[in-house]
Amino acid sequence: MARGNSAGSQTTKATLGLRELVFSGAVAPGERLPEVDLAERLDVSRTPLRMALQTLAHEGLLEALSGGGFVVRAFSRADVSDAIELRGVLEGAAARFAAERLEDADKLASLVDAATGLDDVVHKIGRRQVEEIGRYVILNNTFHDGLVELARSQHLARALANVKALPFAMPSGAILASHAVLPQSHEILVVAQYQHWQLIESIRERQGTRAEEIAREHARLSRLNLDLVLENSEARDRMPGAPLLTEVA
Repeated sequence: MARGNSAGSQTTKATLGLRELVFSGAVAPGERLPEVDLAERLDVSRTPLRMALQTLAHEGLLEALSGGGFVVRAFSRADVSDAIELRGVLEGAAARFAAERLEDADKLASLVDAATGLDDVVHKIGRRQVEEIGRYVILNNTFHDGLVELARSQHLARALANVKALPFAMPSGAILASHAVLPQSHEILVVAQYQHWQLIESIRERQGTRAEEIAREHARLSRLNLDLVLENSEARDRMPGAPLLTEVA
């Protein structure tokens, strides 16, 4: 049992460490990943490193070479837009399922709690309490996870998990990067928060089509924030994964 736990922790260590190297730009897009050097750098053996490489390839961060090995993948603006649009489609389906399958309005309690907390955070951020942005990201993730749970679809949950693993598909990095730099960021958070409450209302009223449309617009709003980040060099430098991007302003 101890050996199994140790192997698992080594794989986790390798995966987290490798992901950090990729997102920080320590390994450039198109650059081949040398297993021996990486194993030494991350202080893990080759087996957990190979599992980490496979994991990041599954997430879309790496590309497997036909002759063996992996390279870091580069992402275009079109790649980013596609990932966010796909997340919007899936979260729209989740919102529609949630509205159609809701049997008890009390099941909305987790979304209401998260949205209530977000109200407080958005208000404080408006008073330039920048430290609240980390709390916003946590509560926002809680809201979206709760939405998927209400959909009651394991297939949809798996598909969304795969999409969310793609760089820039989720709004967290752009939110963290933008707020300290871009004045428009707070306006986007205010609109996003309004949409959270509209989603809750539409699900409570069993309005599946409306819920789906709001969720898709909600995803497009995060793309707007990301576009603003990519057009500002200071904000872009703050965003995790920025070195993976091509075609930036």
